[in-house]
Amino acid sequence: MPGLKQFSLEGKVTIVTGASRGIGRATALAFAKAGSDIVLTSRKVEDLEKVAEGIRAEGRRALVINAHLGKMEDVKKVADTARAAFNKIDILINNAGTSPVFSSFLETEERLWDTVMGLNLKGLYFLSQAVAQIMKEQGGGCIINVASIDGFLPEMDNGVYAVSKAGVVMASKVMARELAHYNIRVNTLAPGFVHTRLLNSSFEVRPGREEECRKSVPMARIAEPEDMVGTMIYLASDAARYVTGHTSIVDGGLLYI
Repeated sequence: MPGLKQFSLEGKVTIVTGASRGIGRATALAFAKAGSDIVLTSRKVEDLEKVAEGIRAEGRRALVINAHLGKMEDVKKVADTARAAFNKIDILINNAGTSPVFSSFLETEERLWDTVMGLNLKGLYFLSQAVAQIMKEQGGGCIINVASIDGFLPEMDNGVYAVSKAGVVMASKVMARELAHYNIRVNTLAPGFVHTRLLNSSFEVRPGREEECRKSVPMARIAEPEDMVGTMIYLASDAARYVTGHTSIVDGGLLYI
């Protein structure tokens, strides 16, 4: 019987986007504890350096890359810099995302669409493409894309974000089908309500929303970023070596209970 060793990430190299806070930060630190070296990316280098300190405290290597993944030149920079530093990329966690304002369907402006789609979907798609080329050459790898339950159940006045996250689910399926031949697994994590800067800022502008969210969850609480990392480690590890094209919904039972 396989033991807990199958969940180890020892000797792996992982890129985590949006790694300065929230789910990205929690994932980076957890993967370091599981044995992986980490490449951290976001637009806030100061915050990334703090995360890097925690990774190095675990005895793992950390590389900080300042990048805006809505820009194609930065997408290429991340993939090239990571390979140059570590000679391989085993795992890619596409966590970076944005939803800057609430806007109804009838009031949505093109600028909002372009901002959200540029990071949440375009950046994810093309960084995955660049990294998958490297994984193909080295004989395999793993990509985990972070979507949202909004991709299945859109909330009012947040439609562009919901469309982008539904696109992430389908992008994962496309990648999984086309990359399976190269031993590259692609899966999706779809979180429910999680205490991140993105969600917490919405509580500030919409009084009462936090309580509404909490009451809608059968487990009667909003998740912490650390609640996501167990599923992340499973999907990235050999324990999930026959899992690809799958969406893991981690939402406290909101969608299906």
